[in-house]
Amino acid sequence: MKKEKTIGFILLCTLACMMGCGTPEMEPTDSVVTESEETQSQGEEIEEMNYAALFEGMRYAESYKGMLDTNPIMTQRFGADPYAMVYGDTVYFYMTADAFEYDAKGEVVENTYGKIRSLNVVSTKDMVNFTDHGSIKVAGKDGIAKWAHNSWAPAACWKNIDGKDQFFLYFADNGGGIGVLVGDSPIGPFRDPLGKGLITRSVPNCDTVLWLFDPAVLVDDDNRAYIYFGGGVPEGKISAPGTGRVAELGDDMISLKGEPVAIDIPYLFEDSGIHKYNNKYYYTYCTNWQVDQAGTDKYGFHNAEIACLESDSPMGPFTYKETILKNPGTFCGLYGNNHHCVFSFKDQWYITYHSRILEKKMGIEHGYRCTNIDAFEMQEDGSIGTIMQTSNGRKQITNLSAKEETNATTVAMMAGLETAHVDVEHEDFMVLSGIDTGDYVRVQGVDFGTGVTKIKMWICPKEGVEKDSVIQIKVDKLFNEANGYLPVKDINSTGEERDGFTEFAATLDTPIEGIHDLFFIFSGKGYEIKSWCFE
Repeated sequence: MKKEKTIGFILLCTLACMMGCGTPEMEPTDSVVTESEETQSQGEEIEEMNYAALFEGMRYAESYKGMLDTNPIMTQRFGADPYAMVYGDTVYFYMTADAFEYDAKGEVVENTYGKIRSLNVVSTKDMVNFTDHGSIKVAGKDGIAKWAHNSWAPAACWKNIDGKDQFFLYFADNGGGIGVLVGDSPIGPFRDPLGKGLITRSVPNCDTVLWLFDPAVLVDDDNRAYIYFGGGVPEGKISAPGTGRVAELGDDMISLKGEPVAIDIPYLFEDSGIHKYNNKYYYTYCTNWQVDQAGTDKYGFHNAEIACLESDSPMGPFTYKETILKNPGTFCGLYGNNHHCVFSFKDQWYITYHSRILEKKMGIEHGYRCTNIDAFEMQEDGSIGTIMQTSNGRKQITNLSAKEETNATTVAMMAGLETAHVDVEHEDFMVLSGIDTGDYVRVQGVDFGTGVTKIKMWICPKEGVEKDSVIQIKVDKLFNEANGYLPVKDINSTGEERDGFTEFAATLDTPIEGIHDLFFIFSGKGYEIKSWCFE
C-alpha cells in the first residue's frame, strides 16, 4: 500500500504493526526485523565501499502479505470487483480502484464508493508474479468518459475486427448505467467511442432494473458477443428480483443487437459472471442479503454467496445448478459484498474475487477491498463445487526468465514500496518508487539458466539521492547471504539512457544458476527503478 502522508494514516499503520499479522516463520514479522547474527560481521566499520555493512542489522519494512502467500495479488493498492481477460500468454485483471477516504482530521473513514473514478490494472503470465500497469482514469472531468460520475465493476474482452485486435472495457457508472471504452492494447490508451452510456434506462426492458451495473461479457466461439448486467432487490421480490438482464452485443461491440432479455435469477443481488465449458453456459452471481430459510432449503445458498445457473444457450433460459463460493468473510473474518469472475488460463480454471483481508492486516476495517485468486477444477459432469478460499491456493505455471528485461513492478510481494506512473515523451509506464532503507521485493520462480554473473537495472536517481543508496541481491530467502550489490552511483552507470532512466550494472559476488526466488533489498532513497535483467 502506498505511504500516505497524513497523521491519521500513520497512526493507523502503527496500530497495524502493534496488532501483528501472524506470518510464516521465514517471513519478517511485525516486530523489528534484523539480519541474523550469523550474517553480521561484528566490529566491522561501515566504509565507503563496504556495501554489506549497510545491510547489517537492517530493519526490514512490514509486508501485508506472507512470504508464502499468493493472496492478495497486490498490496501496493486496493482492487475490488476483479475481472479477468486472457489475451495470448497473459491474463489482465481490471479492478475497481478502491482508495482511502478521509475525514477532516485526516483519518480513514468508511468506503462510500462515491469517489471512485478510476480502474486499476495488473497482469500476469505465471499466476504468482503480477505486473502493475497503474490506473485508468475513466470517469469525471479528468477521465476518458467525462459524462460518467463513477467507474465501478469493470468487464473486459477483446475481439478481432477488420483484421485488428480491439480491446473493450465496460464499466458501471454507479448504478445508473454501463459505459464502454475501446483501446488498441489491453492497457490502453482507451477512448470513449460513444460519448454516453451504452446501456441506460432508456434502453428497452431496462427501466425497471434497480441497479444498471456489474457487467460481464462473453465472446462466443462463433464470434458473437453477449453482455450480462443488472441487480437490486425490489420491495417484496426477495426470492425473484427480476433485475438481471442479458443482451447480444453488436458486431462492433459498442452497440446492442436486439433488446435485453430478463434472466430468472433466484435471490439475485448483483455481480454478473459468465463462462463456457463443454458447450454449456454458466451464469454466476451474488445472492442477496435477505436469503430466507425457504431459499436455503431450496437452493442451499446463504446471504451474499456466489451461485451458479446453467444453460444450453448464452441468452438462456438458465436453471439453478449450485453454489460455488461462500462470502469471503468466512475466510478472512470481515464480511461484505461478494464479487467475482471465473476464467480459464493455460488449461487451469480460476476464480478471482475480492476480500477485505488487506485492510484487516493494516488494522483498518472500513470496507476497502483487495483481489484474490484461487484455482479449482471443472468436473466431468460440469459441476464446480464449493471453491476453497486460501492465502496460497494456486501454483506458478511458468518460470520468469532472469535474462529477459523485466518491469520492476513485476513482483510476487513487496514491502514498504510504491509504484508510480511515468510519462516520458508520450510513453506511459510504471516504475518502482517510494524506496526507503529496509524496503524489499520478492520475485517468485526466476530461472537463471546455466548461470549469471552480472545484473543490470534501469534507474532514475532523483535529486538528493542518498550516498548509501545500494541494492542488495539475494535468492531463496530474505536472510540468506547476499549474491551481490548494485550501488546507485555514477561509477556504475554505462551512461546509456532510455526514457529518462539510466543503465546501471554490477558484477555479482556469487554467480546464480537454476531456479530461485529473487530478492531485491534496498538501502537509501531518492531513486526509482524501471526494469532489470541479468547476464
